[in-house]
Amino acid sequence: MKSAIYLLSIAVLALGLYSYEVKQNNNRLERTVQAHYSNSLSNASEKLSNLQHSVSQSLLFQDEKALEKELDNIWRTSNEFRSSIGSLPVSQEVANEWMRYVGNIGEEAKYAADFGNYDSWHNRMTKVNQKLQTLSDEWAVATSNFYQNDPSFADWAAITGKETNETPFRNVATNLKSYSETDFPLTASESDWQKKKELQNLNDKEITKDQAIQRLEVLIPGIKDATYTVTQSRRDAAYPFYHIQFVKGSRIGYADITVKGGHLLSFLSERPVQEGNRLSQQDIRKAAEQFLARGNYKDVEIVEMRENHEAWHISFARVVGKGKEKAYVYPDGIQAKVSKDSGELLGLNAMEYVQKETINKDQKVVPVNWENFFRPGTVVEEERLVYTENETLQLRECYEVIARFDSEMNETFRVVVDAENHDVIKVESMH
Repeated sequence: MKSAIYLLSIAVLALGLYSYEVKQNNNRLERTVQAHYSNSLSNASEKLSNLQHSVSQSLLFQDEKALEKELDNIWRTSNEFRSSIGSLPVSQEVANEWMRYVGNIGEEAKYAADFGNYDSWHNRMTKVNQKLQTLSDEWAVATSNFYQNDPSFADWAAITGKETNETPFRNVATNLKSYSETDFPLTASESDWQKKKELQNLNDKEITKDQAIQRLEVLIPGIKDATYTVTQSRRDAAYPFYHIQFVKGSRIGYADITVKGGHLLSFLSERPVQEGNRLSQQDIRKAAEQFLARGNYKDVEIVEMRENHEAWHISFARVVGKGKEKAYVYPDGIQAKVSKDSGELLGLNAMEYVQKETINKDQKVVPVNWENFFRPGTVVEEERLVYTENETLQLRECYEVIARFDSEMNETFRVVVDAENHDVIKVESMH
């Protein structure tokens, strides 16, 4: 009898210690995520304020040089703000509204600078500036009120709900939607694009929370047997998904996996980076290809690799067709972050890949004589077919060429040209 009581006491003690450790790990994870959200919110507030000031200042100038400087600031800051808002736990609907509203301001600035359409800029931005000032002020007040209440992890999670939730950001979201509809009404192509992105349905079989964890461990073997916390998105989400938080030793992070089909939408892992040990680019490529094999991503290929001091950033794109008709569908992309020290996956965004595009097979592909298209002295080093969106958000098949202008500067450009009408979609300098 005494032995049984003794063993039971040990079991209760062990269970208590285990529960305490799990709680501590979860608390550490929550603090890390809160810190990330706080930094993103502060950064977004700063960028929004800078954008509003630049728009306001641009209305002062008649001098073209001075105005163009502000227009360039607006274009750059709008992109930076969109990046910041993408890191915040706001609902997808609100994030899309911010992306579109601020993105349109940036596009207007770029258009005015490229074509010298300064009068149109002044006329249109006079009203937009007043509304942007209102949004900036409301955002600053909401941010201040949010921090004054010493937000918990649950408070951060509340922001991810609908804009009708009782949060300090409710008025901002409501006004933003109203301003977007009046200042930048949707074109027909934009409307189709939004419907495709927001209303496309997954018809795969639903999986359980345990199956979502199993799926994650197949894709990311390094986190197997971690401590997990799993929550589910709201029922009316366009893509119902499981949000999985994990802790394993020095690794902490999260992943989002769709309920239907178990598709990995995003993944982020934080851990110390080992200094000194660095894998070759070929080893990193091999590690990336092994991940694709584990995930059964049979229709994608690597299209770009860039590095910083601790990681490689790799872009994949879905491939359609074969031989001369082979083309890369850029909107169906996967972005991955791979550590230099071990080849471990540190981050992934596969949302665009899950939202597969519908290819227009009726578009013609008309050959281009690049010797006549470019100035003499231009060398086309690479050419391939791609699908990408034009300015009206229509998916078009295009030529993508790497063109080097043989001069003293020896500049190299990436040029995207519509394969049917030969309109230039994009020009990017490569350094």
